[in-house]
Amino acid sequence: MYAIGIIAASMAAVAYGVSTVLRALGARRVAVEQREEGKAGIDGSSSPSIESTFSTIADPAFIFGTVMVVVGFAGGAVAARFLPLFLAQSIVSANLVVTALLGTLLLSITLHTRDWVTIWLVVLSLFMLGVSSSPNVQDDASMAFHWGLLIATFILVTVSLIGVYSGGRLAAPIGGAGAGLLFGVIACAVRVLHGLEPFNAITLLTDPAAWAIAVAGAVGFYVQTVALQVGAVNGVTAMLVVGETAGPSIIGVAFLGDSAHPGLGWLAVVGFVGAVIGAVLVAWYSTGEPDHFGEAPPEKGGWRRGRQSLTGDDA
Repeated sequence: MYAIGIIAASMAAVAYGVSTVLRALGARRVAVEQREEGKAGIDGSSSPSIESTFSTIADPAFIFGTVMVVVGFAGGAVAARFLPLFLAQSIVSANLVVTALLGTLLLSITLHTRDWVTIWLVVLSLFMLGVSSSPNVQDDASMAFHWGLLIATFILVTVSLIGVYSGGRLAAPIGGAGAGLLFGVIACAVRVLHGLEPFNAITLLTDPAAWAIAVAGAVGFYVQTVALQVGAVNGVTAMLVVGETAGPSIIGVAFLGDSAHPGLGWLAVVGFVGAVIGAVLVAWYSTGEPDHFGEAPPEKGGWRRGRQSLTGDDA
């Protein structure tokens, strides 16, 4: 079962990475079409309209990306049942690497040395977590925990929706982080879900954790879509990775008995901290306006953040 969990988490990482890039491609195409039609474009300075969001959802590339979300969800659900959450979510967070690499091909994103360093920091940290994690997991929790997940979901939904439509230039990181936390709720809820073994439809449908999965999945998908409209894909994904990794990992250790191999707790801590720091660094250098129209100045090189000045002073 441990090996199955590893394979499922890896499948989810690839599927989510492909999905994010395809949905970002859909957002780009819709932004270009809207500008050609004389409508207000998405330039990162304001939140998109609900109309533009639904136009993005209807784009063919976005639709195929949505199919990949379903594949990723299935893989992540299996991994959450069989692996410690800090390991399952960290492997799934490798979708950041897939997003960055595929983005260079489909979105013409240039990766600098700093990007490769931070990406490989994430990869190395995930390897540390894999080596240190114990295969023993606990999939039972009190009903109060189930209701707590549902309440937390509604709080996150409210904050995320307000943030992406009222956050201005912060809409993208708020949407990415909000979607990540909501996806993290899904991982926790799948882990403790009643009615699966043995299968009982009534038990399943009356479990608050099941409703938390439905609400968190739908709204998480939506706010990530809005974030991809107004923010750079790598930055949005990095914020998502932080949310979906840190939240469930802490909950798994605190409430569900997740642990590392005896004597390797320090390696798990180093791996977890490294994965989060790496993702935050990617977000720091990539959380900017999306270049939907290919007109933005190139990004600064080295370890400087932002784009070069139009006057050429930063060249």
